[in-house]
Amino acid sequence: MRAKAVLLAVVSVLALGSVSSAGPDERGSAGSRLDLVTKRGELRVCSTGDYRPFTYRDPATGAWSGIDLDMAGDLAKRLGVKMTIVPTTWKTLVDDFRRRCDIAVGGVSITLERARQAFYTNAYVRDGKTPITRCENASRFQTLEQIDQPGVRAIVNPGGTNEQFARANLKRATIVAHPDNNTIFDEIVAGRVDLMITDAVETRWQAKLRPELCAVHPEKPFTFSEKAYLVPLGDVVFKHWVDQWLTLALNDGTYERISKPWLG
Repeated sequence: MRAKAVLLAVVSVLALGSVSSAGPDERGSAGSRLDLVTKRGELRVCSTGDYRPFTYRDPATGAWSGIDLDMAGDLAKRLGVKMTIVPTTWKTLVDDFRRRCDIAVGGVSITLERARQAFYTNAYVRDGKTPITRCENASRFQTLEQIDQPGVRAIVNPGGTNEQFARANLKRATIVAHPDNNTIFDEIVAGRVDLMITDAVETRWQAKLRPELCAVHPEKPFTFSEKAYLVPLGDVVFKHWVDQWLTLALNDGTYERISKPWLG
């Protein structure tokens, strides 16, 4: 009798375990951010507004623009909801996203640290860190060894992967933190600093905007990285839906149409 009771208890525990271990994809979309966004009628999008060509907020007018914001607008349209942009900073990006947003966009690099706190969508850009400097100095800053010399001033925007890379690799050069990513390249143009090491796609865009600046070997950056969008950790249903949308957008001409005015 006692053996039978023990057996029934084990069976019950196993049954409960099988139910509780079912992931969101097995339970359907109930409880997913996909349903929440649809019912709310609003997609909340975190973005920094300081990283062209992906995200930009005009300080004079407050108007937002950029490849990723247009992409987020397309995502909201396909969901049948409105888009609301939630301003954030690189230092507070993940915390703000987890508390206030459904997705974070704006040239967000994939890092293992961020992946502890959020899901990434499939990547949509392959990139890496490379220098940008005044054109007359381009030959001086081809390698990290050339850059990491006493007297060289490398500027960084605090809190992001650019600062992390600079502090990990520059030990003799002077690292200058500049809090406004919208004006950071003006510091190089003015000669107050020598260079910045940032994502190759940004160096191309900034060199296009400012003829005094040249991207240094953007086709062969120092590192490998990819960009993706942040979506809620553990929500497999929402991530799957956003991944499917992104795959379609990358292959049906949507991304090309949106990015062409920025990247040519």
